[in-house]
Amino acid sequence: MKPCSMPDVIRRPSIDLRWSHAAKHLGSGPSGPPSLFTRQPEWENLMKSLDELFMHFLQDVYYAERQLLKALPKMAKNAQEPALKAAFTVHREETVHQVERLEQVFEHLGKRAKGVPCEAIKGLIEEADEVLEESDVGAVRDAGLAACGQAVEHYEIARYGALIAWAQAGGHKEIVGLLQQTLDEEKKADKLLNDLATKHINKSAAALAKAT
Repeated sequence: MKPCSMPDVIRRPSIDLRWSHAAKHLGSGPSGPPSLFTRQPEWENLMKSLDELFMHFLQDVYYAERQLLKALPKMAKNAQEPALKAAFTVHREETVHQVERLEQVFEHLGKRAKGVPCEAIKGLIEEADEVLEESDVGAVRDAGLAACGQAVEHYEIARYGALIAWAQAGGHKEIVGLLQQTLDEEKKADKLLNDLATKHINKSAAALAKAT
C-alpha cells in the first residue's frame, strides 16, 4: 500500500524559500541570512572605532552639562539649608566653565560643539523634579535634593572617567588635562553633597520623623 503523504499544496516551503521571504522584510546581514526573530541593526550607523565612541560620549556629556545649567538654579532655589543652596549655586558656576572646556575639547578635535540627547541626564533631572513635587520645603526635601545631586555627580564622574581613559588610549594627550580638571570638580562636588547630607541634612530629616 502506498504511504500517505501531504498534498503538494500544503507542504511546508523549503528553508531556502523561507529565508528568501524573510530577507524581503528584514534585509540580509553581513554574514548570511537574518534572524527571523530580531531586526538587524543599521550597520552603516554603528560606531566602529574608539574615536567614534569617544565623540558620541563627548556629545552626550556636553548635552548633559547644558541641561544642568538650567536644573541647578531650580534645585538651589528650592533647597532650605543655606549650605546646600550654596553648593548648588557654586556648582552651577563651575558647570559654566565645564561647558567651556568641553567646547575646547571639540575645537582640539576639529569638530563643532554639539550635544546629543542624553536619556540618563533627563531621567536624573526628572527625578529631582519629582522630589520637588512630592515634598514640602524642609529637611526631607533637602535630603532628596542632595541625593539627586549626588546621582548626577556619579553619572558625570563615570562619563568623564571613561572619556579620559579613551583620550589617553587614543593618544589625545592635549585634551586629557581639560577633562581631568572637570572630573576633579565633579568629585569635589560629590564629596561636599555627601558631607552635607551625612553630617546634617539626613539627621534633621530623621528627627522630623521621630517628632511626628
